[in-house]
Formats: sequence, C-alpha cells, structure tokens
Amino acid sequence: MLKIHGVPISVHTRKVILAALEKNLEFANEPVIPFQPPAGWDKLSPTGKIPVAQYGELLLRDSSVICAYLERRHPEPALYPADAEGYAQALWFEEYADGTLFREVVHGLFYQKIIRPKILKEESDRAAIEAIFGQALPRAFAYLEGSLQGEFLVDGRFGIADIALASNLITLHYLGCGIDRQRFPRLERYFRAQLGRPSIERALRAEQPVAASMGLDTAFTH
Repeated sequence: MLKIHGVPISVHTRKVILAALEKNLEFANEPVIPFQPPAGWDKLSPTGKIPVAQYGELLLRDSSVICAYLERRHPEPALYPADAEGYAQALWFEEYADGTLFREVVHGLFYQKIIRPKILKEESDRAAIEAIFGQALPRAFAYLEGSLQGEFLVDGRFGIADIALASNLITLHYLGCGIDRQRFPRLERYFRAQLGRPSIERALRAEQPVAASMGLDTAFTH
C-alpha cells in the first residue's frame, strides 16, 4: 500500500493525496509536521520536508517526483497530457503553483499567520503579511486569471496542473484569504468549480480534524 507521510493540510502533501485519489489508489496518510517531526524523520526525508511516500521498500521524496512516479506506475486515469506541448504546459503550471505561488504567497502567509503564533509562539510579522497581500498575491492571481481560458488549466481536462493550483488555493482559503471575484472572476469561478470535484471533496473531509485543531478557517468547505 502507498503510505504518504505529511500533514494533510500541507499544500504538497495534499497534492500527492489528490493524485492518489484521482487514480483510485489505496493509501494511508501519516500526518507528519516538519516543525515537530518524529524520531528518525531525517532518514525518511534528508531535506526535512514533506511529503515522503513509501511504496513497499521504495522511498519517494518531493511532491512532483511522487506524482510523476504514480503517473508512470498507474497511467490511468492520466494526470499529464500525452502530447509534448500539453505536457510542457502542465509541468509549467505545476512548477508555477509549487514554486512561485507557494513560495511567494502561500508559504509566507501560512508561516506568519499559523506557524509563528501557534507553533513557534512568536509574534507574526505584520509588514511581511502586508507585503504579500500588496504585491506577491495580486501579481500571482493576475497571472493565473489571464491564464484561465476554460474549466481547467491545460488540455481541457483535470490534471496535475489543476491539482497543484487547487491545493495552493485551498490553503489560502484556510487562512481566510478568499479570491476577489471582482478583480479575478475567472480564478474565483475556477476555484469554486474545483471544490465540487469528488477527489477534492474527499480530501477536504479528511483534513477537517487537523484544520479544526489548528483553528483554520473552514467556512469555504461548507
């Protein structure tokens, strides 16, 4: 059985969980928190990051590596386009979500609004939060708004690009950061549509105990 190590509200852990759900794979989730890792975690994760996946004796690190492996081992239903152009586009949006959107927006907000006050017992940096809301978030949302031309990001169907983007947007909403439908109507409509997808509904139901324990905003899930 596939075992996924990582707290399920993590953007990257959720990404792997959604890929597994889309492929109808049986899996177990071990909710590891990087700031409070279990003994021996460094052997499973040399970087200290989540997620880590185990498939029998095989260890897989990094969400993109894990998802690519699942696609190769379980090719149907496909999460990556078959043609070269679509494949490149899907990889780009996956990287944009995992890199730019996560690093410049989601991670900073989660760190300042959740990790610092609730785990590290430190005061949040209000200037850092305001900078993200004033610059990085609107810049990223504007790019995504212009990129959305239909129901899905690439190839007219749900795939890895949508999994990566939706996972980031879910965590933003847990932080109380909705999408301004006046400024970004396509992105807001896109996100609402993704919430109705069975795999996302199932993942969100499983996350609720952790989200509640951390005092996250779950209003968008109802």
